[in-house]
Amino acid sequence: MNTGAPCGVVINGKFLSAAPTAVHRVAYELTRALGELPHHPDISIAVPPRTRLAWPAPNLPIRAVGHLHGIAWEQLCLPGAARGQLLVSFCNMTPFRVRSGLTMVHDAQVFTTPRSYGQVRSAWARLHIRLAGSAQLGLLTVSEFAKRELVSLGIAPAERIHVIHNGVDHVLRIPRDDAVLTRLGLTPRRYALSLANLQPHKNIGLLLQAFARPGLAGLPLVLTGRATAADFAAAGYPLPANTVFAGYVSEGEMGSLQAHALAVCTPSLTEGFGLPPVEGLRLGTPALIAPCGALPEVCGPGALKVDPHNPAAWEAALLRLQNDPALWQGLSDAGRAFAERFTWDAAARKLLSVIAQVTAG
Repeated sequence: MNTGAPCGVVINGKFLSAAPTAVHRVAYELTRALGELPHHPDISIAVPPRTRLAWPAPNLPIRAVGHLHGIAWEQLCLPGAARGQLLVSFCNMTPFRVRSGLTMVHDAQVFTTPRSYGQVRSAWARLHIRLAGSAQLGLLTVSEFAKRELVSLGIAPAERIHVIHNGVDHVLRIPRDDAVLTRLGLTPRRYALSLANLQPHKNIGLLLQAFARPGLAGLPLVLTGRATAADFAAAGYPLPANTVFAGYVSEGEMGSLQAHALAVCTPSLTEGFGLPPVEGLRLGTPALIAPCGALPEVCGPGALKVDPHNPAAWEAALLRLQNDPALWQGLSDAGRAFAERFTWDAAARKLLSVIAQVTAG
């Protein structure tokens, strides 16, 4: 166990050696933003050996440590690299032996919706989160909603959980690739966008029921991500004819799909933040959301809130957006203005203030 105030900061760079996910996007962007601040403390990034992914923060030193990879690297090699310093981990997981640490826990869903993750993965994540909450200097999370859930579960007291909202301004620097619209046969503002995700809490089956209704027969539902039509069919979901499975798309293609959609649809029963709808808001696209989790908190006036158990309500909301240009434009303007507050620079500055707080004295 480290004694005394930690000197310097080490970022857990395991995310740089892993396949990209939304959680890894947060880690990447926060690290990048930290490196771009004019003044920051002594920060370095520890990574597994032979990490080859693009380095997001050239102003911060990076060092490969140890000879292991994956979980073994994180548990056995990283603690030694962080000895005497504050270890910051952005991706829910952290070495068990580290006490001078801050770990970002993005949500409480492994406790509240364990079916979405599987028994082994949920148990492993719950162990990490409980240990970090009880033993480390504090937790980071991405919304006030997520903080309230973590407190109610007894993970840590409120004063030791620090909210750092995600940024979404990365969507402004990524050149949009509008060729994806032609490739998928889409017309701007004549399709809705969501995720091809089978996790129960994402509630995509509700959207499939809505798009099977007669009023939406001419409006495509574009689903991006790993799950395929065959995956949904195997899981027992009937697929309406207007469903378009885009598969994995590039960042430029995703930016185009978000910017040109009629709406970004998020019927989730819970979310710790919810990057896709807020990214869409920053690009001027209204959001249709379930009034659940952190979605109302982070989407604000740019969203219509729709009952996550009522397909007819989603049909009606989409038809309102499609048939009322003034409503669409009002939501677009309000959502864009609201989402401007979510920047990675602001997130990095808040993180530095938390670091200063937990290491004082």
